[in-house]
Amino acid sequence: MNNSKFISVTFGCLLLALASCTTSEPNVLPSIKEVMNGAPTDSGEPNLAVGPKGDVYLSWIQFTDQGDTVVKFATKTPDGWSEPRTIVQSPNVMVNWADFPSMFELPDGSLAANWAMLIPDSEGYTVQLALSKDKGKTWSNPVQPHRDTTKTEHGFVSLSPISDGTGVIWLDSRKLEAGSDDVSLMYTRVGLDSSLTDELEIDDRVCECCQPSSIPVAGGILAVYRDRTKDEIRDIAITRFDGKKWSGPRIISDDRWQISACPIQGPAISASGDRVAIAWFTAANDKPRVQLLLSADTGETFGKPIQIDGGDPIGRVGVVALASGGAVVSWIEKTAGGGEVRARQVEAGGKVHDPVTIGKTSVGNASGFPKVVRSGSEIVFAWTDTEERRVKTAVAVAK
Repeated sequence: MNNSKFISVTFGCLLLALASCTTSEPNVLPSIKEVMNGAPTDSGEPNLAVGPKGDVYLSWIQFTDQGDTVVKFATKTPDGWSEPRTIVQSPNVMVNWADFPSMFELPDGSLAANWAMLIPDSEGYTVQLALSKDKGKTWSNPVQPHRDTTKTEHGFVSLSPISDGTGVIWLDSRKLEAGSDDVSLMYTRVGLDSSLTDELEIDDRVCECCQPSSIPVAGGILAVYRDRTKDEIRDIAITRFDGKKWSGPRIISDDRWQISACPIQGPAISASGDRVAIAWFTAANDKPRVQLLLSADTGETFGKPIQIDGGDPIGRVGVVALASGGAVVSWIEKTAGGGEVRARQVEAGGKVHDPVTIGKTSVGNASGFPKVVRSGSEIVFAWTDTEERRVKTAVAVAK
């Protein structure tokens, strides 16, 4: 059940923040350099992931002349992006600007990828997950994490690489078939042999089309998502998996954003050791803003929210935690010419650096959700350039 308990700031976290204010952290966004990739014209829905050894993976959707949808990926090398490889190709792969494929490298070096497949003669779709043991040359037969047979929507997946497989979180609409308007947040584990554990319901009523975000942490998984009360308050909740059960959700910021329809604005979470950063969008009180919370104790406690945007954001956030305790946040900001993908560094003590423009885009659905990850000293960005109608990537190298 939903739990509106609010996470408070501890004295330890506050003292850490005050101590961090006495020094200035190095600039991790000194310059942005675009890096060409293999995504063609009419590509979109980019996603990024970082492997255990720092390999960066870019995935996206493109189309064939015959009408098939293709999910492709490439790996970042010292010389740029590798030649793209195909994960799946089918006319029945679902294309949705807000519900897109993803992939990760698991600790044993294998790859896991997910996508959505349309259910014939319905408006529903299923989650499909496949594994590759040969760096993406071939893929296993896909498995379906959810076990119900309803012709409803299952998607908005977040994958977490864990020691014995892949932790899979998704939004599940099976209750709609029985007349409920509740959408659940669900979890299962897909083993390295494609075996499935039991389904677990993390939360029985969540925002129905806001992407959740999860990361592996010591002892389990940390996940954030947009909750939904009976009064249509849709604030961000956090929950933790200890390997057996999920903790009750806690609201990370008492925004009290009441909205009767899904805003299609999921949160983002990232960790660097015990340092955790969470970014999200809210328009509570008709004041759109992008917010950031920082934690020094793996998400047990947080400091005060820090506003990131430039005054007119549309959201669609990304975040990477820095080893220093700070973070880099990305989002889309509305401009006179349309929209810009922007990024901003925040230090552990709360100091906010000047924003940096990553690239141009629109503020409509075609711009999708820009992505950002960190690998060593590099911050990697991916977004859809709506004028050129293709996925672009750029890199910032910290000084």
